[in-house]
Amino acid sequence: MTRITLITGGARSGKSRIAETLALRAGRAVYLATAEARDAEMADRIKAHRERRGPQWTDRAAPLDLPAALAETDGMGPRLVDCLTLWLTNLMLGGHDIDAAAAALLAALGTARDPVVLVTNEVGAGIVPDNALARRFRDAAGLLNQQVAAAADRVVLVACGLPLVLKGPALDKD
Repeated sequence: MTRITLITGGARSGKSRIAETLALRAGRAVYLATAEARDAEMADRIKAHRERRGPQWTDRAAPLDLPAALAETDGMGPRLVDCLTLWLTNLMLGGHDIDAAAAALLAALGTARDPVVLVTNEVGAGIVPDNALARRFRDAAGLLNQQVAAAADRVVLVACGLPLVLKGPALDKD
């Protein structure tokens, strides 16, 4: 399996389904969940994701210290990080150093032995947000996505449920 795969696309584009299928090719995988249930709707989304995945996953919450979670689960098989934009949201809302967190993530990916599939949202294709926080988030997400894409062996853009490989081997080459 390709060591580092980044899967990006818009909301509800099918990114997670494709990432889950890819990570499970080895039979079992670790799901590193970055979402936090800050309201009832998000709690319902998390529950639905968990129920859809089934028993072949080992779930691990990683809302803030994703680099440590990657290091601690290396050796347990493929890992799926879903998703980088929620992780970034958690970091920003907590007032964490985004540059330091991104550097730590890239270092963890650089030393990963087992494959890692990362899901992220493509946020730069829309209009310029009307407030400073949203613009800061869009800019930080775009930069994080560029950094992870540069480090990845494969980058896949998903639109309408269809994957388009932008970098690296085709999805059926693992």
